[in-house]
Amino acid sequence: MKNYKSTFLILLTAVILVSCSGNDNYGKPVEQTAIQRIELMPNAPSPYRIIDWKQKARDYDAYAFDFNPAMSAGSMIWLDNSQRNISQITFGLYTAINDCRQGPKNNNGEFHESLNSLSAILGAGLMGIDKTHQNGYNYVKMIQNYFNSANGWNIMMNNTCPEVASLGGGYGRDWWYDVLPNVLFYAISDVFPNVENADNIQRSIAEQFCKADSVLNGNYDYSYFDYRQMKGMVNHIPYQQDAAGGHGYVLYAAYQKYKDARYLAHAKSAIAALDNQEESRFYEILLPMGIYTAARLNAEQGTNYDVEKMINWIFDGCKNPDGRNGWGVIVGKWGEYDVSGLQGSITDGGGYAFLMNSMKMAWPLVPMVKYEPRFARAIGKWMLNNVNASRLFFPNEIADKNQWLPEMKNYTNSVVAYEGLRYEDCYNKPELKGVHPVALGDGPNWNPNNPKESMFSLYSTSPVGIMGAIVDTTDVQMILRLNCNVTDFYSARAYPTYLFYNPFTENKAVTYHPTGKVDVFDIISKKYLAKDIDTDTKITIPANAACVLVELPAGTRIERKNNSLNANGNTIAFQ
Repeated sequence: MKNYKSTFLILLTAVILVSCSGNDNYGKPVEQTAIQRIELMPNAPSPYRIIDWKQKARDYDAYAFDFNPAMSAGSMIWLDNSQRNISQITFGLYTAINDCRQGPKNNNGEFHESLNSLSAILGAGLMGIDKTHQNGYNYVKMIQNYFNSANGWNIMMNNTCPEVASLGGGYGRDWWYDVLPNVLFYAISDVFPNVENADNIQRSIAEQFCKADSVLNGNYDYSYFDYRQMKGMVNHIPYQQDAAGGHGYVLYAAYQKYKDARYLAHAKSAIAALDNQEESRFYEILLPMGIYTAARLNAEQGTNYDVEKMINWIFDGCKNPDGRNGWGVIVGKWGEYDVSGLQGSITDGGGYAFLMNSMKMAWPLVPMVKYEPRFARAIGKWMLNNVNASRLFFPNEIADKNQWLPEMKNYTNSVVAYEGLRYEDCYNKPELKGVHPVALGDGPNWNPNNPKESMFSLYSTSPVGIMGAIVDTTDVQMILRLNCNVTDFYSARAYPTYLFYNPFTENKAVTYHPTGKVDVFDIISKKYLAKDIDTDTKITIPANAACVLVELPAGTRIERKNNSLNANGNTIAFQ
């Protein structure tokens, strides 16, 4: 009897020591949730090539903001001294190369789009380029002219004034155009904090979105919203219920910045309105922003939004003719090229993908896996396809026979991309009959005086820094290192966090580059993959699986609390 008691005490002591040590009881591995449309994408897209997105982003910024470039296309930037909304000079960027509606000599130099300018500034900022002090200009301050106070809306808008609104783009009539500039402005204000007057603008945006969500009260069935009258509006444009995702994103960012409980309440209200939709109303980028926000609210605030349902809404696309019918994520091979992962119309002419949308969707969905790691494999596989296919918009990355202007492919040294990639040509160019895919753009359709080179789109290329900041290659082809922190705005981001996806049927060892003496912990397997390393170290990524690796200072103790994992008071894995 004594022997049994001794054995029991020894075992009990061992269990207590293991529990207290915190070394190997970090919870169950995270079971991965498949997204069926992503499963249809190839594990090994072909032909495969990952361009240097970081260099592409730097080259784009250097060209787009050069008043006297050496390139044949000429300068794409000008100064606008109209001083709308704020008493300061601002700037314009061409939407597309040589767009006849734009430039300093057309329409008083006032027709330029914030979705272009703000995307360019955000992308550059993510690449570490200081846009507050660049060649004598504070471009971050200059974009504040898009804050439309003169019209009473008191939010960021796509143009500086209604006088040019009818020339193109969207302004005060198309909801996503009115909401996205505010999403961009909040992101820019996190990358470039403490810019004069930015805080006032952020406060005004949050208050306007708060009031709007109160008025909407869960019903986002409108084409757009008049932020002066505080009234939902209907016109010829389909209802845009996914604007709730943009409201929720901005309001939760505002809550993180200001800690005003009203912003949190209305962030939840807006995302609940999104979650309560019966089917996809996906278009452009606001639904992905809402999904990221839903994931964060679930993790950080204990809500229970259906993230899986909404992710499927993106990839399967909108199927209701009353919405943006056919808008989703493309799957398949067009001619010789895998184009899976690109965002655009699944149905228009066999498919029409857009570069801007494809790159911007990485912004919310990659950091989302920190809060919903069960989607790490799905997002990793989608990103492998998306990053590979997104290069095809650049004229030197696709065969001459597959692009509309091969004779002008060096017009900007392939710094500015085509706007779109279609399954087949829509301009009836004889040489392109039966060719799949075709790189082209809508510029010539906007105005009969637009030149053919308006197919090259700054508007589409401006977010390239998002790809540059997120995407790195490793020493194993087809295994990317995706930075989960860089676009996780208004969060602690205490420790470097990376998503790795292994598309192969066998385990692969990649070289991990530590930033100091660190431990590397995987929040998927709930295991350390390396400890106390300060030099390049091989780390094994399981076959056809993903890891989300958190880099901790060596010796950092991980504590488990209610199935969440914390390190030095920072949550590194949520329940």
